[in-house]
Amino acid sequence: MSTRKPGLELPGGPFDLPVLGRGLVFAASLPAAAEALGPAADPADQHGPARPGGAAVVQAPPGTGKTTLVPPLVANLVAGGQTGNRGGGGLPRVIVTQPRRVAARAAARRLAELDGSGVGERVGYTVRGENRTGAQTLVEFVTPGILLRRLLADPGLEGAGAVVLDEVHERGLETDLLIGLLAEVRQLRPDLVLCAMSATLDTEHFAGLVGTPEVPAPVIDCPSALYPLHVQWQPPAAARLDERGVTPAFLDALAGLAVREHARALAGNPDVDALVFVPGAREVSHVARVLRQEAGPGTEVLELHGQAPAAEQDRAVSGRSAGDRPRIIVSTSLAESSLTVPGVRLVVDSGLAREPRRDAARGMSGLVTVSASRASARQRAGRAARQGPGTVVRAYSEAAYAAAPAHPTPEAAAADLTAAALILACWGTPGGRGLALPQSLPPAALEDAEAVLKGIGAVDADGKVTDTGHRLVRIPADPRLARALLDGSQILGARSAAEITAMLAGDSRPSGGDLVRL
Repeated sequence: MSTRKPGLELPGGPFDLPVLGRGLVFAASLPAAAEALGPAADPADQHGPARPGGAAVVQAPPGTGKTTLVPPLVANLVAGGQTGNRGGGGLPRVIVTQPRRVAARAAARRLAELDGSGVGERVGYTVRGENRTGAQTLVEFVTPGILLRRLLADPGLEGAGAVVLDEVHERGLETDLLIGLLAEVRQLRPDLVLCAMSATLDTEHFAGLVGTPEVPAPVIDCPSALYPLHVQWQPPAAARLDERGVTPAFLDALAGLAVREHARALAGNPDVDALVFVPGAREVSHVARVLRQEAGPGTEVLELHGQAPAAEQDRAVSGRSAGDRPRIIVSTSLAESSLTVPGVRLVVDSGLAREPRRDAARGMSGLVTVSASRASARQRAGRAARQGPGTVVRAYSEAAYAAAPAHPTPEAAAADLTAAALILACWGTPGGRGLALPQSLPPAALEDAEAVLKGIGAVDADGKVTDTGHRLVRIPADPRLARALLDGSQILGARSAAEITAMLAGDSRPSGGDLVRL
């Protein structure tokens, strides 16, 4: 574990770190992070100039400011070392991954606001269907899928001086792949700075992945920024789940609980907003509809999930302005760890989550509703105590909490691996063999995925990627849908085939099942 040493100074550069870090707990850890990530002597030239090329693992609780402060710190470091191709104003670019599009947009807006620049200038983002960057961009927030496809197109990642992987504890499959691929990139580009960040993490394991097993990367720690948190247990009488999933009676009871607790909190503090966690978009819509009926016009109800319009997502993660109504935000796990929802002092937690599970019979993944892990429950509760004392109301029993799994299931262990297998084949490491992945991919799921890739012509009989496979991996959709897009374009025309593929890839659910209108 790294600690601050006397005399360590923050690196100068394009970003004013003391100003950006004002009021943020992680500011005290910046000198240690700079030492770990900053100039390292070139082993090939012991007397030559230092170069950036460090690696580190940052473990800091939500709300400490790591997502806001580490990217500009790294930008200053690589600016001093002049690594990579030159981006904004002749300086290299720092690429920061966020597991969700709304989090990437929110993080970019926050840093740009503190920097006093506009989004798309010194700080920008790229997500599916939207790019807000320019020639002067120094820090770019992206989703993991965007960076994976950039790596396949440019394995040296010559356009960047550093990569920061945020929220690696969520164990998303694409982020796991990035850890392995970037470890190989750094063998060819030892100047590339690499930082993995998390709220809760097996630091020893990831330090060996980000660094090497022989020389693990240093771990930068940071104390919690949470205020006092009051925990209540209020399980409704209605059952949470039945054979069809989450019961409507439980969702109705959850909405009523949120209305009552929010009214009680507002009586003591008119600035309190509430955040309600449910497992999926369908449940978000149900609870939000009931809340609008029961809370009345004096309360604004917002929905936050991956299918919500970008404008509504952005409004939900923006703070209240003077004169705005109190808010209740109903969210999936999207608001659990990768972004801050300002003003929240009350969390109402269903204790349920939706995780991918591979259906061996169909050979594909589906989402199933499960009890949220204890780690997720702690992350959700912490949302109420980021900006002041808060309350979490858990709509389930202490016994149910104790019986929940300790951590979420890593996506690689449970999901369909067809897209991952294609990426690995295109990288030249079929099945991930030889890569420093956080965990080996399950053999049975991997065998099924490789069989699918052979069936759609993405790999040959020996498992080597084909020209078709290289075309499919550039399409941001499941390889089966990508193949359908290529074939369907010759039958229906490119636009119609693309619209249908986009509809299927986005899991859109039109009102009344009106596919033509969608």
